[in-house]
Amino acid sequence: MTRLLALTRQPWVRRVFLALALSAAVWAVAGRWDEVRAAWSALPPLTVLAAFAVALAYVLATMASWRAVLTDLGSAVPLGPAARMFLLSQLGKYLPGGVWNLVAAAEIGADLRIPRRRSVTVMAVALLVSIVTGLLVAAVAVLAGPSDVRDTYGVALLALPLLAALLAPPVLNRLLGFLLRRLGRAPLEHPLSAAGVARASAWALLAWLLAGLHVHLLVTALGADASLATAALATGAYALAWTVGFLVVVVPAGVGVREAVLGLVLAGQLSGGAVVIAVLASRLLLTVADLALGLAAARRRR
Repeated sequence: MTRLLALTRQPWVRRVFLALALSAAVWAVAGRWDEVRAAWSALPPLTVLAAFAVALAYVLATMASWRAVLTDLGSAVPLGPAARMFLLSQLGKYLPGGVWNLVAAAEIGADLRIPRRRSVTVMAVALLVSIVTGLLVAAVAVLAGPSDVRDTYGVALLALPLLAALLAPPVLNRLLGFLLRRLGRAPLEHPLSAAGVARASAWALLAWLLAGLHVHLLVTALGADASLATAALATGAYALAWTVGFLVVVVPAGVGVREAVLGLVLAGQLSGGAVVIAVLASRLLLTVADLALGLAAARRRR
């Protein structure tokens, strides 16, 4: 393990990792180019631009939630370096395995004098915050969506009380301390606070609202009613799709899984062809948002 960590500190290894992550993100778009062109031709250009702008804001709000946890655990990193750390590490989620974004965050964080255990802990806690708030928002899709959604994915909401209890700072701090001891690592220097978890959760909820607005723009352009009910369902649908997709860790960034869940929830709002277009357009825009912000971070870092 020591030799592996030493290898990851080599500049050429990091360049190869970045190239592979960028290639995987590009392939996620290029590999379905015929479907992408079909989706593009059905959407007004202004809608695409607006949905892309909201997708960028969604990624940045997710970053703000992560940074709130990072600050609370004792690393008050300035916005610029923190953004580069997060945005570059997020490219790792497009590689199979589901752990490469954690590895990237730990190594980039080490350059900023952040202990690796803290960087990994921050990612884990930020993910827990996203899952808990996501399941809370997803309840809208489960309760208001088609019966097939309740029958297939309603069981996911049963985990919400347990995960919410784990997010309570007294419980989570003890759990993190136990895990670090089992791994033979030093304890965290700064425990999580209720205020820090609250800030992270507030940013995460804003991120889910932005994701819902992104989907809402697409589905209303394709014929769904431009109503508050549609916006609420779109927000819950994306949160449910993301949460289920995250659990399927062997699939890079939940590819395929999220589309299936999102399409099932939106099936009652659009025709079959329009659902496919909305789902593909959403995946494409969010992937391009990750790629654009990651490239910007890479250039700034260099």
